[in-house]
Amino acid sequence: MAEQQQPHANIKAKGGDIPVDLESKEYSDEEFAEMLRLYDETLKGIAEGEIVKGEVVAIDKDSVIVDIGFKSEGEIPLSEFGEPPLVKVGDEVDVFLENVEDQDGQLVISKQKADFLRVWDQIKSVYENNETVEGELIRRVKGGIIVDLFGVEAFLPGSQIDVKLVKNFDQFIGKKFPLKVIKVNKSRRNIVVSRRAVLEEEQERRKEELLAQLKEGDVREGLVKNITDFGVFVDLGGVDGLLHITDMSWGRVSHPSELVAIGDRINVKILNYDQERKRVSLGLKQLTPPPWESVEEKYPIGQKVRGKIVSITSYGAFIQLEEGVEGLIHISEMSWTQHIRHPSQMVAIGDIVEAVVLDINKDEKKISLSLKQVEPDPWLSIEERYPVGARVTGKVRSLTNFGAFIEIEDGIDGLLHISDMSWTKKVRHPSELVKKGSKVEVVVLKVDKANRRISLGLKQLTPDPWDGLAVRFAPGTVTEGKVTQLLDSGAVVELEGDVEGFVPASQLGQPELKKPSDGFNVRDILPLKVIEFDKERKKIVLSVEEYLKEREKEEIEEYKRKHAPRPVTIADMVSESHELKTERGEAEAKEEQREEAGSEPEETVEQPAVEVKPKSSSEGEATPAGTEAEKTEELPENKEQKESPKKRGSRRKGTSPEAKATVESPQNEAQLKPPVEENHPSYENGTDKDEESGEEKQQKSAKKRSRKRKETEEG
Repeated sequence: MAEQQQPHANIKAKGGDIPVDLESKEYSDEEFAEMLRLYDETLKGIAEGEIVKGEVVAIDKDSVIVDIGFKSEGEIPLSEFGEPPLVKVGDEVDVFLENVEDQDGQLVISKQKADFLRVWDQIKSVYENNETVEGELIRRVKGGIIVDLFGVEAFLPGSQIDVKLVKNFDQFIGKKFPLKVIKVNKSRRNIVVSRRAVLEEEQERRKEELLAQLKEGDVREGLVKNITDFGVFVDLGGVDGLLHITDMSWGRVSHPSELVAIGDRINVKILNYDQERKRVSLGLKQLTPPPWESVEEKYPIGQKVRGKIVSITSYGAFIQLEEGVEGLIHISEMSWTQHIRHPSQMVAIGDIVEAVVLDINKDEKKISLSLKQVEPDPWLSIEERYPVGARVTGKVRSLTNFGAFIEIEDGIDGLLHISDMSWTKKVRHPSELVKKGSKVEVVVLKVDKANRRISLGLKQLTPDPWDGLAVRFAPGTVTEGKVTQLLDSGAVVELEGDVEGFVPASQLGQPELKKPSDGFNVRDILPLKVIEFDKERKKIVLSVEEYLKEREKEEIEEYKRKHAPRPVTIADMVSESHELKTERGEAEAKEEQREEAGSEPEETVEQPAVEVKPKSSSEGEATPAGTEAEKTEELPENKEQKESPKKRGSRRKGTSPEAKATVESPQNEAQLKPPVEENHPSYENGTDKDEESGEEKQQKSAKKRSRKRKETEEG
């Protein structure tokens, strides 16, 4: 049998083609089997999931190449060797074999896992037995710090670094601290440690030791940990005690921060220890004796003392004499002369003042002081300094309706009554003769030391002129007067010598006038004849009518022409009617407001108006006020009482028939006039009486309407 031809090929070479046998074996079967045996031996002792030893053969930028004696080397991230990496070529390291061959045919190994598994049992034992181990804080990460614990990395959260909040983590880097393992997870190779747990354990141990030693009355040093509005928390070395604000000082403390600051070391006294609740009460002021123990020796009654104003109330001011000792200056003890409405008029908080001790109540811890008694009472010698009849000059401090207050010395005021301002002139308000702030000379009329009052007079600077006036203005004397005021009852005139007189409306020589202002003006010069002179009542009554009786016809006609009644226009009547309606409406509105508030206006007896009528021409004198010759007009309320309920109702609405007739017919002009005004106050029964204001008239009108409504309801 012919031999089969063996395949072959020629390989070109320098010297020519070299024949190669492609079917020939490189290794014999025996050699190949030996090689397989040797390879299998290299795999002995290497298994996935175990820790093996390897040699560092190379280090590049991001990884370390390790030979573990396998067919290929493994690659480990450089970061697993620490920061900075502590590794060099030739080092022998333990690695964890995760996978003999991954999808890329690479050996997968890890140093971190080898380290973790190597110390796992130790860490687990520490965790289960709650043991304390030492760890080094190596670097800061988000939320905490990485700790080297037995060569593996553990996590220390920021909340577990200390018992108090830590803001700066970097201060702990590179330091070693005792730690406790508080959480482990083998599958995730997670270890969490805590320094706070160690500190709390230490604090608790020291606290138990300290509590066993604490006794009430002991004085200990502590550290101020926290300040609140009600007190201070002090660390006594493991135990926190409360120093209440009331136990900080014998004196006044608004806030604890006035005396201490966080971090201060202070000595405190143990006041109370509650073993069940483990609470400690501390005191600071108890380190010094109470100041009230010797207060009577320090501040005897009658002694002058100095202190600072620390509080002001409506009834007085509190002055601090020393820490923990305060006295009260009552508002009544602030000034001899001034009427003090509030203590702030005299003193302010922070002022240093001098006072006299009036009384001490040691049991109630009260001291009464006086500010005014530092100086003698000026009213004790007031009669010697200002005897009756003495002339003094003072400053007008204030004006009232009844007079002016004159300051004759600092804090001493006298009253210049309106009736003591002028002998001859009716003064309606003090501002007519004196101005606020001006200097005036006055006479001392009366000194009431008991009630602390001084009466002053201005007119008493000159003699009473009424003795001489009795001759100058005797009844029947002819004179002239300038009109200074027009009233419904007459005219006030100024006579020679700054003397006032009164001309009744019936004596003005114009009987056709319904009111003096219809024919006369202020500043008009009138020819007059004195018909009454009353020295006691300081009253002069004059008459134009009596003067004209003795004059020529031409002079009489000229006077009547000059002061003839002015024509009344429809516009004047409408305007006056509108004013009357407005006044009534305002009064009704006020009355309704009072009724809604549930209060009735006070009843005021309204006097009837009196018209002075002259006697017969043969007598030549006016009928004095108060005789039977007086004519009393019918009161408005009497007229209204005669009205029917329907008419009264329309009046309340401001649409009375009289008001309508006022516009329609000039004959009703008299109804537009306001109520008849009383005689000039200087000449009514010899008593001074100011004119009623518009508001008072409105109030009286409202009272009348209120009475009418009640009568209607009763009817």
